[in-house]
Amino acid sequence: MSDFLVSDFDYDLPEELIAQQPPAARGQSRMLVFDRASGALSDGQFTDFPALLREGDLLVLNDSRVIPARLYARRTLRREREKPTGRTEVMLTEPAADNRWHALVRPGRKVAIGERLVFPAPDGAIVLEAEVLERGQFGDRLLEFAPVDDFFGVLERIGHVPLPPYIHRNDAATDRERYQTVFSRDPGSVAAPTAGLHFTEQMLDRIAARGVEIARVTLHVGLGTFAPLRVERVDEVRLHRERYSISAETADALNRAHIDGRRIVAVGTTVVRTLESAALRSESALFAGHSGETQIFISPGFEFKVVGALLTNFHLPQSSLLMLVSAFAGRERVLAAYRHAVDAGYRFFSYGDCMFLA
Repeated sequence: MSDFLVSDFDYDLPEELIAQQPPAARGQSRMLVFDRASGALSDGQFTDFPALLREGDLLVLNDSRVIPARLYARRTLRREREKPTGRTEVMLTEPAADNRWHALVRPGRKVAIGERLVFPAPDGAIVLEAEVLERGQFGDRLLEFAPVDDFFGVLERIGHVPLPPYIHRNDAATDRERYQTVFSRDPGSVAAPTAGLHFTEQMLDRIAARGVEIARVTLHVGLGTFAPLRVERVDEVRLHRERYSISAETADALNRAHIDGRRIVAVGTTVVRTLESAALRSESALFAGHSGETQIFISPGFEFKVVGALLTNFHLPQSSLLMLVSAFAGRERVLAAYRHAVDAGYRFFSYGDCMFLA
């Protein structure tokens, strides 16, 4: 059991180092290389990444696709539906069942159970309607949407890119492409698996040409990745559920790499959580194709069974993702690496630079 406090994972970050825009071209990011054996750090560019991989490595990507999860609704009171109220922001967080979604509603104080929300298209036509079924803490609501033929298609039409709260601007047309990995295909995330944002098709071709095998998993990222940890002790942390799937093809690739003793390289903490969750539920050392949900929380003291190297962006202070990276490479060394990154002017968080821990 961990004796750490959440505050033990804090660090000072100047506001100006939080990236508000992606780099001018995808893949033109800096990369801090962290040798876990020695703790040595070296500054580089993401274009160096293929050279740090070994022939026979298995590189695992998360192919979840971000949905335009930020919507704007009008409140329509049940007793006077002809008098809609002002605009309400609705951020979808995770599906609950057919036509039902958990969402964060702002301002949510007056949005009551039984109230209906209507979602207009740019031309004013109402294209979605939802009823509030349950009310939770911190603006959480359970919504039931009236059935439509193509729900995700409607989101593409009226939704906005769910940029993280530390990006202090409205989403732009360019975010539709840049806040999405080039290998995304399965819609369901409400935040990007950001380590994957650095890759281009050309980079993936260079990696494959080095004899590196590439596999994909799917983990749909929830807003819990940004939610503040409202506890003091690390052993009190509880995370939201996230849906994941591992195909039979990927399971075979993981099993071959395990049997051959080849290194498994995770692109992002979402891949780490997927692989380590699957390993924990397996009765043997081998994987099988399956889908499921995970609430895995990885902090110092966790025993990694699968991942041998990790490419990841820099994470928020006092966050569960910083704790995961600290579990992988040691809290003091990781915080020292973050201090180096601050001093060297790296760009932080979703649209920022990355770190390779090997």
